[in-house]
Amino acid sequence: MEQEIIKEIQETIVPIDQQKATEEELLSLLKSVAPGTNLRAALDGALKTGKGALIALENERLLPIMDGGFRVNCRFTPQRLIELTKMDGAIILAKDVKKINYANVLLTPDSKIRSIETGTRHKAAERTAKQTGAMVIAISERKNEITLYYKNLRYPLKGTDEIRRKVNEHLQLLEKQRELFDKFIEKLNRLELRNYPSLHQAIQVVQKGRFIQKTAEELKKPFAELGNEGTLMKTRLKEVTAGVDKETSLVIKDYTKLDVKKSKVLLESLSYEELLDGDNVLKSLAYEKAALESYIKGWRILSKSSLTEPEIAILIKEMGSLGGAIHSNIKSCSVLIGEEKAKTFKEEIERIKLNA
Repeated sequence: MEQEIIKEIQETIVPIDQQKATEEELLSLLKSVAPGTNLRAALDGALKTGKGALIALENERLLPIMDGGFRVNCRFTPQRLIELTKMDGAIILAKDVKKINYANVLLTPDSKIRSIETGTRHKAAERTAKQTGAMVIAISERKNEITLYYKNLRYPLKGTDEIRRKVNEHLQLLEKQRELFDKFIEKLNRLELRNYPSLHQAIQVVQKGRFIQKTAEELKKPFAELGNEGTLMKTRLKEVTAGVDKETSLVIKDYTKLDVKKSKVLLESLSYEELLDGDNVLKSLAYEKAALESYIKGWRILSKSSLTEPEIAILIKEMGSLGGAIHSNIKSCSVLIGEEKAKTFKEEIERIKLNA
């Protein structure tokens, strides 16, 4: 009877072969096997024993393809898992990795599911992950590596030293790019405050801003892999990227002829190589050539004052441009935002000009 039920369940399972792991799922998985976690300690320990292993996290789709083995049902510890890897067969952990449920299990995923692997263990791991949607980990004694499988995903885990080296290289690159970004922003400030808006200068800011954002985005995976060991590096990244998103977004808001969100989507679709070509940035802002009207809206400069977004919107609408807003008299501003606000705004603009 039990075999009939299992067969019936197997027949109703829809393989997850075509489903893709999301970025959020990958980051969550990498955090679960990051250095400092018990699971990573167990995996590294098992690798050092020189034995291969197959480890899966249990879910409702995994049971029908499990054959043989024995129930362990004990609390998970790295030492216990390391000992169990000395046996043949797969080890099945609870989904929360708090218990070891089974050992010496034969996994029997559908052999029709495509696999790029050559070894029996890794084929089983890949097909099981695709069919059940469970996280499966294969340890190769021959290649001396740990590979994580989940849905359609195959991700070789890197050593901590290798990840640190990669992150440090990216951070050094970001620091140099941030210096250039700040210089471009300072130059744009001077031009705009003198009522000489420059599309060319704005494009340089957007190029550097997007480069920094894109590089920082790529560090999410390495940081997830590092876990708590990447805390200091994360702090360094926050310092390097502080304010870049806001400044870049406001430059786009000032210079785009499109809806801001549309321009951002277009810019985010550009590769590193495409970002280097200013014409691609021009097109993302809906310009055919580097020609600009003699005024800009002024969101970025006005946002450096204490004015709220609605107050800035009123000034831009009524004054027509950044130049109109910063060169207007207190009386004109008072009508729009109140006398006290107008006085404060004028003082702040003067300080901004002095620092530009």
